[in-house]
Amino acid sequence: MIRAYKFLMRPTVGQTQALGEMLRDHCSLYNGALQERRDAYRHPSKTSVKYGMQSAQLKEIRAFDPERQGRWSFSSQQATLRRLDKAFAAFFRRVKSGETPGYPRFRGQSWFDTVEFPKDGDGCRWDATPHDPQTRVRFQGVGHVKVNQHRPVAGRVKTVSVKREGRQWFVVLTTEQDQPEPLPATGSMVGIDLGIANFLADSGGDFVPNPRHARTAAAKLEAAQRAVSRCKRHSNRRRKAVAKVGDLHRKVRRRRLDHAHKTALTLVRAHDVIAHEDLKIRNMSKTPAPRPDPATPGSFLPNGAAAKAGLNRWIMDAGWGVFLTILTSKAESAGREVIAVDPRNTSRRCPECGHTAKENRPTQEKFHCTACGHTAHADTVGAINVLRAGLVRRSARQG
Repeated sequence: MIRAYKFLMRPTVGQTQALGEMLRDHCSLYNGALQERRDAYRHPSKTSVKYGMQSAQLKEIRAFDPERQGRWSFSSQQATLRRLDKAFAAFFRRVKSGETPGYPRFRGQSWFDTVEFPKDGDGCRWDATPHDPQTRVRFQGVGHVKVNQHRPVAGRVKTVSVKREGRQWFVVLTTEQDQPEPLPATGSMVGIDLGIANFLADSGGDFVPNPRHARTAAAKLEAAQRAVSRCKRHSNRRRKAVAKVGDLHRKVRRRRLDHAHKTALTLVRAHDVIAHEDLKIRNMSKTPAPRPDPATPGSFLPNGAAAKAGLNRWIMDAGWGVFLTILTSKAESAGREVIAVDPRNTSRRCPECGHTAKENRPTQEKFHCTACGHTAHADTVGAINVLRAGLVRRSARQG
């Protein structure tokens, strides 16, 4: 089982400068490899450049520029080239599947924030002693950096990554560990319905309120962004104002992650089987297509884009995708079962008689069956139907 740990680093002033130079030089390597691939494709012979060819050139690159490229770990530079190769593989996959391709782009120094070391002990060394507050991690060209290790690391460290977030530096570890002991069985099964008004409703009639982290911080974010617009471009004052906006966004992200972790942990501890809707969040948050006016060429009819933009904002603020990823990970560690079901008509189907109709849900919250008269909260009805569909799918899978 692979597990990730993220710890705050406390580098000195000199180490902070060295870490910044490491990111800068890896960014330069990434952009140079991307330019080589672009030039090769534009050549009349349409030469294809692969990762193996670029990795074989690293020795010459390091010898040609020992001050900027030769001082860093060879394996970390290979990981940077492999990162570019993955970007091209994803590009060609999207082309073949008919999606928006998104050709790999050049990275500015502020866009390149992570360097990976594929193996502990090769260019880096995680040096942690149990119950020792002086935990350090060593990077080639940087030295031993203090780490705020707030919890023990279980398993064997496989990869180590350096990550910059604003003015803070983090070390990210991936470890390989044995499958933990499953939690004691509770005999409980639950279905959950994710929403906007309430973050979550379960089949037992309970609700988890939506904290709306982005709306809570909207006033501060608006003021910080106005301060950026008043600053002169490329000035130190503007750089500080931009950093403040980034700090506020990171704070919102941390709050959202904290809420998702706590909600998922509560569900995993209380239930053996958890069923949820298989939501296509990317499709749900798409911008509506324009509607040309046939009577007036060049003009368009109203398409509800403003209202849809507001809905998209609340969908992204809720963080359903992050929550479901965390829920699946925690359930796997605890020996619980998570089942994704088709979300169609889950809030329109009566749990008493099975009648399905659009009229069964007259409002966002109210459910009233037009066939048998059953009345309940619409989100609770959706969670009950999700649980039933999940149990049917579970039985079919086991049978």
